[in-house]
Amino acid sequence: MAVQIGETAPAFALENNNGEIVKLADYIGKKHVVLYFYPKDMTPGCTTEACDFRDQHKNFEELDAVIFGVSPDPIEKHQKFIDKYNLPFQLLVDSDHKVAEEYDVWKLKKNFGKEYMGIERSTFIINKDGKLVKEWRKVKVDGHVEEALAYIKENL
Repeated sequence: MAVQIGETAPAFALENNNGEIVKLADYIGKKHVVLYFYPKDMTPGCTTEACDFRDQHKNFEELDAVIFGVSPDPIEKHQKFIDKYNLPFQLLVDSDHKVAEEYDVWKLKKNFGKEYMGIERSTFIINKDGKLVKEWRKVKVDGHVEEALAYIKENL
């Protein structure tokens, strides 16, 4: 069952692009967390989304929000993605997709007649109390980052 708005967000401890463990618990009481799940590094939609978050990063920081991107890709691929596009936020490795499952974004997908399991592009806003306060599922990339930023400005 998916986490519901108003509930405590599922905890996680994932490796980042530097091989360090990032825990949601380390940010509770300190920052709002923007947790966005995306399918794959270096693909067109994921690159656009990451670059949109990059371009708005300073605005999120000013609102006391930290951004984490999550995908099943390995550390090395995350680091190449960060280096190539100068991403100023951490990318987290969810290789066994356990965190994606906890947030109910590990889904059966269909592409060109083939079915496979993968990440459904989604974004979650977690407040300083650790509560899930907003979610976007089946995200369309165009305009999404601005919408997430506007939500934080208006509500947190």
